[in-house]
Amino acid sequence: MDISRASEARLAEAVGLTASIGLVIVHTAILPLRARRPATLMGSGQIEAQGLALKEAGVEVVVIDAQLSPVQQRNLEKAWACKVIDRTGLILDIFGERAATREGSLQVELAHLEYQRSRLVRSWTHLERQRGGFGFLGGPGETQIEADRRLIGDRIVRLKRELEQVRRTRGLHRTARRRVPFPVVALVGYTNAGKSTLFNTLTGAAVMAKDQLFATLDPTMRGLRLPSGRQVILSDTVGFISELPTELVAAFRATLEEVAEADVILHIRDAAHPDTASQRSDVVEVLEGMVAAGQLDADWQRRSIEVLNKADLLGGVGEIPTRPGTIAVSAITGEGLEALKHAIDTRIAEGMQLAEYTLAPSDGQRLAWLYQHGEVVSRDDGEDAIRVTVRLLPADRARFDRDPSPP
Repeated sequence: MDISRASEARLAEAVGLTASIGLVIVHTAILPLRARRPATLMGSGQIEAQGLALKEAGVEVVVIDAQLSPVQQRNLEKAWACKVIDRTGLILDIFGERAATREGSLQVELAHLEYQRSRLVRSWTHLERQRGGFGFLGGPGETQIEADRRLIGDRIVRLKRELEQVRRTRGLHRTARRRVPFPVVALVGYTNAGKSTLFNTLTGAAVMAKDQLFATLDPTMRGLRLPSGRQVILSDTVGFISELPTELVAAFRATLEEVAEADVILHIRDAAHPDTASQRSDVVEVLEGMVAAGQLDADWQRRSIEVLNKADLLGGVGEIPTRPGTIAVSAITGEGLEALKHAIDTRIAEGMQLAEYTLAPSDGQRLAWLYQHGEVVSRDDGEDAIRVTVRLLPADRARFDRDPSPP
């Protein structure tokens, strides 16, 4: 477990994760570990004490906020006579319940299969009786395990092939957006930081937004008009979480690609959460991991804005200290959103190039295109020509220079 994070905060997060899939919490406990036991994770005294408490509370499912090995999971289930789920299994179950699109479902299934492949021995312990004891190779149980492992391996190969097709399709969609093209603003942040609520407030959309962990799993996009008149595409993405299972980091690569492609990254933080600093570190760690994997450019922070959300829970925007590059807002009340829009405008403008063009008075189509895709700084209307100075994104400028009549 992450010793840098308060035990109470970790427990509260684990309770939130568990409740988000409909389980009723009847018993919680914080168990300090002097050392991780290879067979059971915790000590025998802790196992016995918790066994009594679980039996008294009538517990049927135990969630351990840590990563368990297959052996640890099996031994705890035997000791407590109930189902045991570790943090990875719980998050996988949440993702499996929430994923709505074809892409999300494929990603979850792939992650689940990769997780289960290492735990096949748990699924077939009932067949050990057929082998007449332990320590023998082969036999019906071993044959079934190997057959099942092959089936899972084959399915994983097919899923990866399907996901690659999905990624190619998403690549085509991004190419189509570049032809428009509008700047992309991606919302990232810790789960339940209020990303979807902010998304809905800014765009007037109706994306699922609940006080619930992992309410959004599939990326959603909507258009947004900024104060400058510039049109951008706002992208809502899945929330991050501490100790995100490695299976999910790999499986959700396509979802995270939206962040890599974004012109501006909005890091949404729950400013009212007691563990907000650690949550920020978790998000940054995931994004830096994308940098190490070559999925995100190293200077991503240059194009990011930190948004301190839920100001309404702290007495308003004026009660939250900010520094350069941060904006305090309340997605619920709308306070601070105009300042956020202006900040997005400014950040996009910082990545734009200044260009001068001379157009014929009759060339209204190209002039309108410049107004739609850029920021006109100055305009001089003469009798024979219109001279405009405009800020454009590099891709837009290249396209305008290349195409004498952009649509």
